[in-house]
Amino acid sequence: MPKISRRQFLKLTAASAAGVAAANTGFFVHPDYEALAVSNAPEEVKYSHCVMCNHGPRCGMKLIIKEGKVYRVEKREGYPNNLICAKGVSAIQELYAPDRLLYPMKRTTPKGSDDPKWERITWDEALATIAEKLNEIKSKYGAEKVLFSTGDPKEPRSAVQRLAFTFGSPNMGTESSTCYKATELATKLLYGPEWFTASSLATGAGPTPGKTKVCIIWGNNPPWSAPVSYNGMKTGQESGTVKYIVVDPRITPTVHAFADVHLQIRPGTDGALALCFANALIENDAYDKDFVENWTHGFEEYAAYAKEFTLEKTAEICQIPQETLKKAVDILLTEGSPIVCKSSAAFPHHTNGINNYRAIMSLIPLTGSLDVPGGLKIADEPLNFDEWQMTFEFARSSDLLPQLDHLRVDREYFPVWADTDQQGSVQLNRLPEYVETGAIKACVMFGGNAMMWPQSHLYQKAFQDMEFCVAADFYIRPWTHNYVDMVLPAAMSWERSCPLTVFGRKIFLREPVVEPAGEARSDYRICCDIGTALGYSEEFWGGGEKSEENCIRESLRTLKVDTPITYEDLQAASPGPVEIPLKGEPQNKKYELGLLRPDGKPGFTTPTGKVEFVSEILREHGFDPLPTYNEPVQSPVSTPDVYKEYPLIMSSGNRVPMYTHSKERNLPWLNQFMPEPIVRLNPEDAAERNLKDGDMVKLRSPYGELTAKLEISVMIKKGVIDMFHGWDKANVNELISRDFDPISGFPPFKEGLCQVEKA
Repeated sequence: MPKISRRQFLKLTAASAAGVAAANTGFFVHPDYEALAVSNAPEEVKYSHCVMCNHGPRCGMKLIIKEGKVYRVEKREGYPNNLICAKGVSAIQELYAPDRLLYPMKRTTPKGSDDPKWERITWDEALATIAEKLNEIKSKYGAEKVLFSTGDPKEPRSAVQRLAFTFGSPNMGTESSTCYKATELATKLLYGPEWFTASSLATGAGPTPGKTKVCIIWGNNPPWSAPVSYNGMKTGQESGTVKYIVVDPRITPTVHAFADVHLQIRPGTDGALALCFANALIENDAYDKDFVENWTHGFEEYAAYAKEFTLEKTAEICQIPQETLKKAVDILLTEGSPIVCKSSAAFPHHTNGINNYRAIMSLIPLTGSLDVPGGLKIADEPLNFDEWQMTFEFARSSDLLPQLDHLRVDREYFPVWADTDQQGSVQLNRLPEYVETGAIKACVMFGGNAMMWPQSHLYQKAFQDMEFCVAADFYIRPWTHNYVDMVLPAAMSWERSCPLTVFGRKIFLREPVVEPAGEARSDYRICCDIGTALGYSEEFWGGGEKSEENCIRESLRTLKVDTPITYEDLQAASPGPVEIPLKGEPQNKKYELGLLRPDGKPGFTTPTGKVEFVSEILREHGFDPLPTYNEPVQSPVSTPDVYKEYPLIMSSGNRVPMYTHSKERNLPWLNQFMPEPIVRLNPEDAAERNLKDGDMVKLRSPYGELTAKLEISVMIKKGVIDMFHGWDKANVNELISRDFDPISGFPPFKEGLCQVEKA
């Protein structure tokens, strides 16, 4: 690997205002770049995108190839997203990392051993073993006893669904059990379970310059987590027409860049703040009466409940100075609507997360900001692509899942989640219970990570206790793979083509730019090969080298458009897209036009056909139908005795600019910026404990302890700690309770109590 210093790396990547490195020129970054630089071999240009930021932005990349190797990377001009950050530049280190998993491996020692003694095997042996084990479990217990799961990368989800449902199991789950799906669920409780509407609105949006009046950035820090959306917010700010309210316990770059008012809230109390905003809007007749009267359900009950949340009471609950809270309320009252809320995909990491988020997102219909210019827009004429750019028909969630749905393993624990899920994504957070009760006997895992759960050791034991578990990954990761039977080498992003790349109505074909390393295979091919080995050759086209092409052809065949699109059409258009035009003009207020319901009637797909401030789905399942505010299960208010021993609130998992979750710790160019786990603490809290910056400290909670380095920072609210997750030797998730939100099943990563002391 070339020796490039931290200073050289920062200079090359031209640090941007977003707090990340933006690549504006080429980078000579291949491990053998010096030899390649003098090589007379011709340069070949290919195009792809980056997946280092959790697969969302899909920032375009122009890759220069020499001698079959990625020699340097550049921005891909004319692509929907083309900001290359430090993580994107470092993708080449991941591709050529010396510890990549290159061959199928099976363990020769018992699961759970610290030294598993992996033995290389052939793909034929691996596939035969997988088929034998899974079919045996299916025969003895039923297909639903096999769990199929994906973590990171997220891209294979559609193929894993096709594999699971074809095999006969509805139990396919994803890492979104602790991420995006709860925001989607909260949105469905407002607008109905129809997925296209919910996915359009789930995490909100940034402002539209010249149209949006107020943007509330709620628990989101785009400069570090989503630089592409940062640019859009900056454009809105430069228009001079948008006021920004930033709600965050930390003083982040977003606060510095945007905040007209910063509400440094106590973690877990967001619902109270949202209800206070609602109360002020209603009391001052600053809400959209026409929309509320005609298109909402339960307003009177909602308004009566919100009335409890006065400025004085809310300031006390949220630990926000009352005068600061009043400034935010005044902005809402004087600027008017439309407003937008921009939140994070994993916002509901609280024991009351769903109701907190319902309260936040209820501000959109309350102010008449739904599907209007400058407000939160719903997609026009959505195509039948699923969440990960293949069709519902390809994933077989449309034809097979309804037949299997009654066998879902999560229905007993989280029925609201199960009932509103149309795609097939079971809630995985009760995995230890699923295994302990015999509901799950085996697992096929793609990019799984046992550290993603609270009290991770219970999930490691669950994998260990299964009769069989196989994982596909880029590396052998001991904190997960020490507990599985077999590991398969997965191809990385630049080595594969699936799934399709879709931006709105533009469809790009991502073709591999280099051959897979060793015997690595793409996740889609692995699914097709396993499906074929299980006896479903027709459904998986016999597996083999053309698996990805066949999967894309099937998705295009089932894409519901007037003029069929073929694989050859995408090849001919590459590196550009095939664009599917709208049949008509873009529409506002689609709920008035009958465009959101399958029956074509005006309204929404909720039980009442209206936006539900009071959720009839929750009422049916025995929950309070209002977006009620409840204190965190553990907090200074709800558990004062625990607070005496653990007087700090634990906020974990907030993004940092150099890592995505537990990824990228092995990449030298990124690791140099945060080489070891740190705990951040406010200066006043540090002084009270006689702690100095750089001290090794012990972080304790009622559930465990860890040791990390202290970083004293004014970024952190007094009385709160901040620690990034994903460190295998200092796993903060071990310190988190398993007090799950009863509606979503989400863990409380952003609340709880802890103490910091010198190690």
